[in-house]
Amino acid sequence: MKQLSLIPKKHGLKSVGTNRLLSLDTFRGITVAAMILVNNPGDWGHIYAPLGHAKWHGWTPTDLIFPFFLFIVGVSISYALQNKEKTGLVGKIVKRSLILFGLGLFLNLFPKFDFSTVRIPGVLPRIALVYLACSLIYLKTTTRTQSGLIAILLVGYWLLMTFVPVPAFGPANLDPETNLGAWLDRTLLGEHLWKTAKVWDPEGLLSTLPAIATGLSGILAGTLLKSNRSEAEKTAWLFVAGCLSLLGAYIWNGFFPINKSLWTSSFVLLTSGLALQALALCYWLIDVQGYRRWTRPFVAFGVNAITVFFLSGLIPRILNLIRVAQPDGTDIGAKEWLYQTFFVPYFESPYNASLAGALTFVLIWFIILYVMYQKKIIIKV
Repeated sequence: MKQLSLIPKKHGLKSVGTNRLLSLDTFRGITVAAMILVNNPGDWGHIYAPLGHAKWHGWTPTDLIFPFFLFIVGVSISYALQNKEKTGLVGKIVKRSLILFGLGLFLNLFPKFDFSTVRIPGVLPRIALVYLACSLIYLKTTTRTQSGLIAILLVGYWLLMTFVPVPAFGPANLDPETNLGAWLDRTLLGEHLWKTAKVWDPEGLLSTLPAIATGLSGILAGTLLKSNRSEAEKTAWLFVAGCLSLLGAYIWNGFFPINKSLWTSSFVLLTSGLALQALALCYWLIDVQGYRRWTRPFVAFGVNAITVFFLSGLIPRILNLIRVAQPDGTDIGAKEWLYQTFFVPYFESPYNASLAGALTFVLIWFIILYVMYQKKIIIKV
């Protein structure tokens, strides 16, 4: 990692550096703050429905967060790699992908470092794979080819999941344990899957294909934003593309249901459509109309997104290693002790206590990140 000092004292149209839209950093920051919120409730047994994932088919606001981030990765690629002829880009892309994958593997290993059952898939490994694939595709193809690849990935994935028989189970199906993706994960990864499910993984191998399509949709959005069209045209096209994507999502949902764990093609269209509209709104308000004052807290999250995601996952694990003795002779982790001491007694509803714990965690990180932002500290992978 390296430290950069590139944040200007006052925001102009663009934020950090010369090729980063303030609206994009804001959108990224909102997404990362939401990710930290839903990943760190005070009590996993008491979370409000919108802050949890859909059990299987369907979606909640929480299901939008990860695909929004991958969409933003795609937009960022179109800016960061616009000088396609620059030497050494492929090496840098591969290096960054390996670091992201390694960070994800480290989180899954910590603190036991049991390589025999460590979960190999995960959020950071999927980000790494999507970043690698989308970056190389962006460098080597045209916008038309990228659009075609999105169609191929989504239609191809639909055909695989709904028509190809599942070995040892029979006809194609979309059930959690017997779909083609789950079978492939068990076959290739064995015990290295999500511990909660054990026999399938929400960031599995096959569903990475449509996740790449999510990243490519972000690349197309970034290409539009870099074009010579007027600001009004860019905003309108983003919004129209979002509407068309949503229409396609709900048509496809009739025979390939929206499902985050399977990352179905209809889910890609739904989340990309909403991401396009959210980006259009941020771009129009922030970069075109100039409403920027409110963006600073979110930009603080956005410019250090991977750093805060990694550390917000690591620190609770470290706290759980610290054991605090209880009156009954048992002991609990420091994270649980803090929650039981400073939140549970002050809220009648366990759901409110859990939400307050999550919001406090986000607030603590905001203070840390805002200080870093003010001191112009950006940690880039």
